[in-house]
Amino acid sequence: MLTIHNGRPADTTGRLEREIRVYDLLDSLDVEYERLDHEPAMTMEVCAEIDAAFERLPLEAFKADTSTDKGKHAIICKNLFLTNKQKTKYYLLMMPGDKKFLTKDLSAQINSARLSFAGEDDMLKYLDVTPGSVSVLGLMNDKDNTVQLLIDKDVLESEYVGCHPCMNTSSLRMKVTALTEKILPALHHEPIVVEL
Repeated sequence: MLTIHNGRPADTTGRLEREIRVYDLLDSLDVEYERLDHEPAMTMEVCAEIDAAFERLPLEAFKADTSTDKGKHAIICKNLFLTNKQKTKYYLLMMPGDKKFLTKDLSAQINSARLSFAGEDDMLKYLDVTPGSVSVLGLMNDKDNTVQLLIDKDVLESEYVGCHPCMNTSSLRMKVTALTEKILPALHHEPIVVEL
C-alpha cells in the first residue's frame, strides 16, 4: 500500500538535486503539501491510481479547513510542454487529465501559430525536467521567464492540485490557492487562463 507523508522526505539520500530544490522552495514559502512516493508515473492511468491513494487517506495538513464541500479531491493534471513552430515561444499547459488537447483550440486563445510538443533538450534547458516529470514546479528553474504558464480554468476551480516535484517517482498534493497565491508569485510566472 502506498504511504502518504506530510512534507519533504526526512532522508533525501538517492533523490536528485532538482527534487530537493522543490522541497526547499515549498518550505521557504510555508506551503503545506502531502507527498506520495511511487514507481515512475508515465501514464494518466498511473496518475489516477496515485490520486486514488491520496483519496483513501485523510489530509491532516488541511483538516481545519471545512469551508468547502468539494472534499479533498485533487485534479489530475496533464502538464504539457509546448512550443510554437519557430521555437521562439514556450508554454507549459496545465489541464485536467480527462480533457482532450486540441492544438487549434489553444492556439486561437493565445494567438499563437501552430503549437507542438517541445523536445527533451528544451525541457531540460528551461524546466530542468525530463519526459514524464513535467510539472508546474519546474518553473522555478525558468529564471528568465522564457516559459509562459497556461492553466485551464477547471484546474483553478478545483480545491487541490497534484503535481510532481520535478521527478515522476513522487507526487505532491496541495491547495490550488497555495499554487496561485504563494508559489507562482514567488516564481514570477503569471498564468494565462484558458478554456479547453
